[in-house]
Amino acid sequence: MAIAFDVSVSSNSRSRRPETGRKTGLRRRCATMMKQQKTRFYILGRCVSMLLCWHAHNISD
Repeated sequence: MAIAFDVSVSSNSRSRRPETGRKTGLRRRCATMMKQQKTRFYILGRCVSMLLCWHAHNISD
């Protein structure tokens, strides 16, 4: 008993995307980029605050 899978059906369904799919894809990419930028700014802010605190504690030595 061999089971055969028809791969051509799934590949053809991807090529026929409606126009709204492209808009949601763009929105998803923009949202992902915004989330990455927000994360980078958060990390940068944490690093700056850590360096400032380290500098303030280092002066007392």
